Amino acid sequence: MPFRILTVAIVAALASPLATAATAADARDLDTVLVTANRGASTLGDTIVPAQVIDRAEIERTQARDLPELLRGRAGIQIGNSGGPGKLTSIFMRGSESDHVLVLVDGVRIGSATAGLAAFQDIPVDQIERVEIVRGPRSSLYGSEAVGGVIQIFTRRNAGAISPHARIGVGSHNLREASAGIGGRAGRGWFGVDAAFQRTDGIDACRGSGTLFQGCFTDEPDRDGYRNRSLNLRGGVELADGVTLEGNALHADAFTQFDGSSFGGNEADTVQQVAGGKLTYTPSDVVTLTAQAGRNYDKAKNYYRDQDTLERTDVSRFDTRRDTASLQADFGLAPTQRFSLGFDWMSDNVESTTDYALTARDNFAVFSEYVARFGAHRVQAGVRHDDNEQFGGHTTGSLGWGLDLAHGLRLNASAATSFKAPTFNDLYFPFGSGNPDLEPERAKTANLGLAQYGDTWNWSINAFESHVDDLIFLDSNFVPQNIQEARIRGAELTFATTLAGFDLSTELSHVDPRDRSDSPHHGNLLARRARNSGRLDIDRSFGDVRIGTTLRASSSRFDNPANTVRVAGHGTLDLRAAWAFNHDWTLEARATNVLDRTYETVNWYYQPGREYGLALRWSPSAR
Repeated sequence: MPFRILTVAIVAALASPLATAATAADARDLDTVLVTANRGASTLGDTIVPAQVIDRAEIERTQARDLPELLRGRAGIQIGNSGGPGKLTSIFMRGSESDHVLVLVDGVRIGSATAGLAAFQDIPVDQIERVEIVRGPRSSLYGSEAVGGVIQIFTRRNAGAISPHARIGVGSHNLREASAGIGGRAGRGWFGVDAAFQRTDGIDACRGSGTLFQGCFTDEPDRDGYRNRSLNLRGGVELADGVTLEGNALHADAFTQFDGSSFGGNEADTVQQVAGGKLTYTPSDVVTLTAQAGRNYDKAKNYYRDQDTLERTDVSRFDTRRDTASLQADFGLAPTQRFSLGFDWMSDNVESTTDYALTARDNFAVFSEYVARFGAHRVQAGVRHDDNEQFGGHTTGSLGWGLDLAHGLRLNASAATSFKAPTFNDLYFPFGSGNPDLEPERAKTANLGLAQYGDTWNWSINAFESHVDDLIFLDSNFVPQNIQEARIRGAELTFATTLAGFDLSTELSHVDPRDRSDSPHHGNLLARRARNSGRLDIDRSFGDVRIGTTLRASSSRFDNPANTVRVAGHGTLDLRAAWAFNHDWTLEARATNVLDRTYETVNWYYQPGREYGLALRWSPSAR
């Protein structure tokens, strides 16, 4: 029902007679440059594969207070969260597994080598300049993990004059947050420094259960708080004409409470650290050489705090380090043709209180891509070969074609293969819970899209189908096996326009992820994926005041492979307002889940009810 309400609201908005009074402002800047889709600069309007850019202006407009909130309801994206801010968050792209999403921060691959997930909940939204989302496989460029898509997060950037900024806010559940930074360009160099802090008393994460193997294995009716402190440093210099050196570092340490037992803990200290450097050499207008290296630390220490004595005892520690390096050469074969050739190296290392049989592995890869435009035709072709010391060679490829039609219409078609290497937990978790004989998961995907771009509006629709083989699945003894197959079909609709001063955008997703393995679950929906989801954003400026609303909705989902545990669908309504009462100062107010809906995205785990927030933003360079 919530998704039907969202659909009706969107159709009504699209059919509104206000469409005849569209302003001259572009609804969406199709000249926006993104680098994730092709590992090189291309405009959003020229990209064959489905992609999206969320820039700093949109982040501030939505007033999202964490990355999962910013992404929830976007085309092709579904969120599974275990109890509110700072709690374990999984992202399912196009119905694929939660570890089938490749996540990059400033070009550096991140994620836990043991669990296989990126800690979206711990990446501070105040440190983000923009987010690029590419829907569909990109293993031909990035290798393992890029099955459902790629999300690249770019931290704050400063391209103009040196300027500071700051923000302070309060909200429900004793939310306190603050951020500040300064950066800019001077001569041949640029720099930036940003710090952020966020703390909340949180909500009761889990509704608990006194029954064994139910819920979160305990009953702790208390508030589960969260705290995040982060620092972001970046800088660069033009060493000479055509030679640029730049570096960046993001450090975020967090503390979170959750409902748990003495075996799994109920508190955790986590660290996300990403550092990278890049050297770019452009000897001519047709050649660019890039060398890049990075390191990601994903650290987690779990504790158990006795609710009566408050004594805190160690439970476990999982520290993973991921080192990466790449060399890439881009050749402009013609004004509308580019050929890229590159080499990637990656090394995963694990230190843990859990005894893994193997704690390190390397991967070396070579890749190439050709992108061209011939009149109304666009072509993209790529191939990559990964040589993993555990799994040997694995080759993936992609092929795309686009055709410009009349009246701004664009037809796109693409096909690609992808794979996902098993995690250290899949392979080597002790006590009989690992399987060192696992093989990588493999997928084939086809996408067909149609889009139209007007002066004040644009829309796109994409339909896709994926076949995934050797999916890793727990057998009856809870041991991972390559026994599952899946067929995923879906479609996504996006629309954006400006109608009589109202900025309107909507994103709708439908996915049908089916188990196709030879098992009792054959024909069932894959767990924790809703078949329908979406969002509608409407904003309007009245002089120095801007108001907006976001309506999100999701249909029901099943929480287990047997499809016997159903999580109900839900819909939420958010309201926001911003008043630029001074050239440099803006007062922001928000109310989320205004109707105070009770809902879950993971069975047993609460989501926040109605919440309020108030913030003051200082940004001398805002106008």
